Amino acid sequence: MSRHDAEPPCPHGAPARAGVLLVNLGTPDAPTPAAVRAYLREFLSDPRVVELPRTFWLPFLHLFVLNVRPRASARRYARVWTKEGSPLRVHTERQASMLRGYLGERTKLPLVVDYAMRYGTPGIAERLRGLKAQHCDRILLVPLYPQYSASTTATAVDEAFAALARMRNQPALRTVRSFHDHAGYIGALAQNVRDYWTRNGRPEVLVMSFHGLPRRTLDAGDPYHCECQKTARLLAAALALKPEAYRVAFQSRFGRARWLTPYTARVLAELGARKCARVDVVCPGFVSDCLETLEEIAIEGKAIFCGAGGGEFHHVPCLNERNDWLHALTTLVMEHLQGWRPGPPADELERTRERALAMGAPGQMPAPRE
Repeated sequence: MSRHDAEPPCPHGAPARAGVLLVNLGTPDAPTPAAVRAYLREFLSDPRVVELPRTFWLPFLHLFVLNVRPRASARRYARVWTKEGSPLRVHTERQASMLRGYLGERTKLPLVVDYAMRYGTPGIAERLRGLKAQHCDRILLVPLYPQYSASTTATAVDEAFAALARMRNQPALRTVRSFHDHAGYIGALAQNVRDYWTRNGRPEVLVMSFHGLPRRTLDAGDPYHCECQKTARLLAAALALKPEAYRVAFQSRFGRARWLTPYTARVLAELGARKCARVDVVCPGFVSDCLETLEEIAIEGKAIFCGAGGGEFHHVPCLNERNDWLHALTTLVMEHLQGWRPGPPADELERTRERALAMGAPGQMPAPRE
């Protein structure tokens, strides 16, 4: 049995294309315990995500976590599920569609734009094979994580290269490492907050909540915490916020180990106990609304703040399909596509096809048309 996947037909004379693959974290296929269990099994089995000895963690995962957590998580997913499906998948699919249109307006490079999920469906390997089948010999991988971490960006890149390891005919692969301080991203974040305040008024305190990671990742050299702090500083500067007008915090703590602090839940409880008149929470580590923003912040966060005695609570939506964000993403992609030139003209492709036919090449396609 070959160690390589079967190659798609590659007719000589077919115009080569460049592919752009947006990658997000992932989501269950349905808000049910069975679907959530399958998703969590893949997610929590990744050694990039849970950096514990496999001999300890995997038995604990299968004997306890996957028997307890899926039912509770399914109820949480059900609270934010839409008629179109998972909010994360819906927003990511729309972003890919809009990016396809914006890139078509700004470049003559033949492009195919698609999206994938690191965990769940559609998978990275599946979508890379699909791009190859559409004659993409160059692919740009764009993990939709503004701030780099080993447990998000790195594992998406790992999965992409693992897929390439199974290919006989590998495409060129470029990756976007992070965009935590990209001018377009910061500008879109700031305008998103300004627009929300124009419609709804301003808060006493703006909480910038990022997804948390175990504290030991910072000590081990992961730059995530530093990149979150820089994003927060740049956003605060763009909004002309005084130091007392905003807080940086970290959410989604799991387990008993120490995670990056301060914890969002504790910050909201503290502000509520101080009788803060209004708190707004924005999540600059997420470009799409998802379980962590719509349920953990907008629902649970509100209950914590108001239950502690706070006044108004507002969740500022993520960037989602904002035009300024999609224009910024288009610029980011264009910057990373530099040097990838359009393919040869049709007459040269036809000569290539004719030479291949004369040499007995299999799997030919009809002559290219103007």
